[in-house]
Amino acid sequence: MRFLIDAQLPPALARYLSESGHDACHVADVGLLAANDAAIWAYLHASDYVVVSKDEDFARRRKSVASGPAVVWVRLPNRTRTGTIAWFESILPDMVANLVRGEPLVVVF
Repeated sequence: MRFLIDAQLPPALARYLSESGHDACHVADVGLLAANDAAIWAYLHASDYVVVSKDEDFARRRKSVASGPAVVWVRLPNRTRTGTIAWFESILPDMVANLVRGEPLVVVF
């Protein structure tokens, strides 16, 4: 699975996902840290990444189109980097299973 981690989540999450066997990067890694949602959406289309974001705009955008990149909408209160990684460890198998089944929008909380 290929993941692009949005700016509201730590770069360490991309490293954790990479160490877990996925192709993952943070928006900062690809020069999109200050990019608007439209630019990130275009990048997702071109690169076949799933965006992992706390930004509801990506969830709304995905709901409004018939096809396009999958979105993992993270409904997690602010936590430390370590707390965020620990939380992802517990939900990663289900999150990936939903994406493999073809779910275009996966909401995790």
